[in-house]
Amino acid sequence: MEILISSLFVQGIAASVHQVKSFLNHTAYLSCYFPNSQKTDIKDLRIFWQKDDEVVHEVYYGQEKHDNLSPKYINRTKMDMDKWTLQLLNAEIVDEGQYKCIIQQTEKGSPRVIHTSECLLNVIANYSQPEIAQLHGGELKPNEYLNLSCSSSGGYPKPKQMTWLISHENKTRRSMHHTDISQDAVTKLYNVTSKLSITVPANTLTNISCLLHLGEQLGSLVSVPLGIGESPFAHSNFCMGRSRAHCSRADHRSQHSQGSE
Repeated sequence: MEILISSLFVQGIAASVHQVKSFLNHTAYLSCYFPNSQKTDIKDLRIFWQKDDEVVHEVYYGQEKHDNLSPKYINRTKMDMDKWTLQLLNAEIVDEGQYKCIIQQTEKGSPRVIHTSECLLNVIANYSQPEIAQLHGGELKPNEYLNLSCSSSGGYPKPKQMTWLISHENKTRRSMHHTDISQDAVTKLYNVTSKLSITVPANTLTNISCLLHLGEQLGSLVSVPLGIGESPFAHSNFCMGRSRAHCSRADHRSQHSQGSE
């Protein structure tokens, strides 16, 4: 879990905003970051977790209380009393947002706020490995156009861009094309597609990959390379496979067959 802290002031009490990441459908851990320097017994405190105007969780003098909880959090939260940490079960995309922990202590019959902190929850869903597909059938011939698509699905947050990597003769160039990004209205997960039109090379093998950029903190995902082109050993032996190794094996078989004749 990665935490970034920035300071603010809430009702005269120093508070902190902690950025917390959780994977989709996993448990999110939202700490109160309460130092408890006075060693106060939890039975002498009231602890509230709120998101906007909704009550997420409440601990009332040592007992978890569910009467005032928002319906969406019922049976989804529990408090680790020893670590002053709220556990939000089965984190969903809609759970993203800012959560506030408020701790009160009763003095002379009146509750007084002695600590506040805030957590900004970000939910992450892993994208599928990008996959390249051919958009038309039929025989491929040198110097004709080949239309390809690359797709990745089921991820969150929104990705930055999809880039094509085209490698031949020990050189690689990047090609930026329009990236179509759509979001599912129910799950809030993103699907990504990019298309490439490329001339089929003659007398050379070309590897094509696509790279999905997820952002600085999440990195990138790359597809399995697609190898296209004619074998340099036999002009009649056109190759299209998942990698240069695939085409090289085809070339080796072709040479072996010719040598046996």
